[in-house]
Amino acid sequence: MLMRMSTMLLKTLREDPAEAEVPSHRLLLRAGYVRRAAPGGYTWLPLGKLVLDNITRVVREEMFAAGAQEVSFPSLLPREPYETSGRWTDYGDDIFTLRDRRDAEYLLAPTHEEMFALLVQDLTSSYRDFPMILFQVQTKFRDEARPRAGVLRGREFLMKDAYSFDLTDEGLADAYGVMRVAYQKIFARLGLEHTIVSAVSGAMGGSASEEFLAMADVGEDTFVGCTKCDYAANTEAVTTPPPAAPTGTPGPMTVHDTPDTPTIASLVNLANERALDGRTDWTAADTLKNVVVTVRQPGHEPELLAIGLPGDREVDLKRLNANLHPAAAELFDDFASRPDLVKGYIGPQGIKIRYLADPRVVTGTGWLTGANEPGKHATSVVAGRDFTPDGTVEAADVRPGDPCPACGDGELTMRRGIEIGHIFQLGRRFTDAFKLDVLGADGKPVRPTMGSYGVGVSRAVAAIAEQHHDERGLIWPAEIAPADVHVVAAGKDGQVEAALSLAEELVAAGLRVLVDDRKGVSAGVKFTDAELIGIPRTVVVGRRLGDGYAELRDRRTGDRDEVLLSDMVATVTGV
Repeated sequence: MLMRMSTMLLKTLREDPAEAEVPSHRLLLRAGYVRRAAPGGYTWLPLGKLVLDNITRVVREEMFAAGAQEVSFPSLLPREPYETSGRWTDYGDDIFTLRDRRDAEYLLAPTHEEMFALLVQDLTSSYRDFPMILFQVQTKFRDEARPRAGVLRGREFLMKDAYSFDLTDEGLADAYGVMRVAYQKIFARLGLEHTIVSAVSGAMGGSASEEFLAMADVGEDTFVGCTKCDYAANTEAVTTPPPAAPTGTPGPMTVHDTPDTPTIASLVNLANERALDGRTDWTAADTLKNVVVTVRQPGHEPELLAIGLPGDREVDLKRLNANLHPAAAELFDDFASRPDLVKGYIGPQGIKIRYLADPRVVTGTGWLTGANEPGKHATSVVAGRDFTPDGTVEAADVRPGDPCPACGDGELTMRRGIEIGHIFQLGRRFTDAFKLDVLGADGKPVRPTMGSYGVGVSRAVAAIAEQHHDERGLIWPAEIAPADVHVVAAGKDGQVEAALSLAEELVAAGLRVLVDDRKGVSAGVKFTDAELIGIPRTVVVGRRLGDGYAELRDRRTGDRDEVLLSDMVATVTGV
């Protein structure tokens, strides 16, 4: 394949676009890989489409190697299957819906579990048809409230979704393991440094769930690791080890006047100044903070929920929402409408709304907390005696140094990453919804169990760009670069003709070549564009053409070598 920059739809930019927030977004725009078409929607230009197709090829090859079969579903799907599974409501505002001219309701597919289950129901009838893994690479749609960071978080994106169907839980575990290894191979070929972490299933449901996160400072996912063991998890999936139940008999609950103490810091200061309960060593961790949120369950009226957690912690709304899904929570601020909820002085004793506590709030623990009256707090408010939570919830922020929930000996460290893949053991949620049964070997009905495995193909482009760039531009891994070699004609005097001739020789040797044959463009601009575009190797046909030499540059290492033109094809191909 030979691409000529003189005729290619390619325009590079010297300055960073104003709307670009992260390196991948800036560089993909500046280097002419994508163009914004709408909020959360991008046009893939020729170079960008080549990278996208190369990533798709790698994904397909590894899916086929894992024994998967490719299908393709429509993006426009009827309401009924999603109504049957319950996800038409569960998705809430996250999906695009529309009506056709006959007033039938449709959605633009965010994912396809329902359709895969229905296809298998339609085309299989016996245990002999199993196991199987089906996949597709297709555009998906989600109504992101705040699309950002270019193709990292858009409303329209390319995704590979695969689904395994097995007749036993053991078969599902085997398929899950096969796909886990396939994903490791995919991301290794894409040059993505990544970590596999435990995750929550969210709208997908199911049991075992792991994310593949590409390390990047701009990543929206925060994950933890342990200093002593191999534990790794998305912060949304971190579990809090509950403390041992306290010993001894707690004293009686006592209400104190604590004027002008609506914050934890002001409360702790006053408690120490007045030596409440005879103590002067009060800390924020001894207090019980009670945060009120509004919870909106799809299809239901909003309700209030109070979250109780130690006062040295904050509610992490992303973590809370992950654990309340499909409900969504936001902080409540209309306290004037609820005089029983005294802002800054709320306590769990006698509270009239649903109350969920942090796992650290175990039976027998005593707290300094609000007394549900203005300017009053209470000491020795004991869980299990003075109040009983309606349940527990993981909503408190996770911090470096927290104890590891797996080994208990290590401490948690924190990093940021971009989700590039997610695998689930779905179980029978969707086969149950559609009553998908086949005849087993004994002639009795068997209900298949499913696994789900997604790769963000278009998101991977941005993730790779985040990990593979420098101050001059992109540095694509060879496997997915838009070309193998970038040939640059540096000036005049036959250099363009020589560059084109060399480019044709390289193409004949089986390489993909981009040649900068533009006339009237300075050598400096061409070199700058070559570094910005980021093809792994550049051949400069320039000042030493008369001596029969060209310069071979390695974009990854910065190495430069003078090579005879007659030897260039053999040098580049390694033959």
